[in-house]
Amino acid sequence: MGVYIRTERGKERIMELVLYYGAEDPEMKKNVMMMKSVLVRMGVRIRNVRPDQVMETVGYLAGMPGFEEQEERQEPFPVIPEQMLVMKGFSGSRIDTLLYQLRRAGVPKIALKAIVTEHNCGWSFYKLYEELCQEHRMMTGQETDPSRQQTKGDARDGGL
Repeated sequence: MGVYIRTERGKERIMELVLYYGAEDPEMKKNVMMMKSVLVRMGVRIRNVRPDQVMETVGYLAGMPGFEEQEERQEPFPVIPEQMLVMKGFSGSRIDTLLYQLRRAGVPKIALKAIVTEHNCGWSFYKLYEELCQEHRMMTGQETDPSRQQTKGDARDGGL
């Protein structure tokens, strides 16, 4: 179901991919470059999700078979005011390594993170954002509107 690559030990593994969505904030540019540098060093493919793609399915954005680009796009597009990191093809240990390397590189926390699953691959990227906001509020005790909230990190990932 995924793209396989051969590792240095001759084993095959699914090619890892990160879908990254970030607000167009010039002050964040250095942090985004540090994050992308970590991903490149780890051999992870990066796909930037643009604001006009937030209504596409997660499966389409992640390049999964059976998902196609939306032909009719609703405008105006909903706004996602914060960064999102969505991972596909990662093992648990590789997620831990990624989070550790991001912290080590000094990349500020990205509170909204997810893994592409069988359950969420049919959702729009924006629906995934809404679900992550709801989950984040429940975990942190925040009771704010997802379009206005300022997030502070996820306790499960060491604050990154």
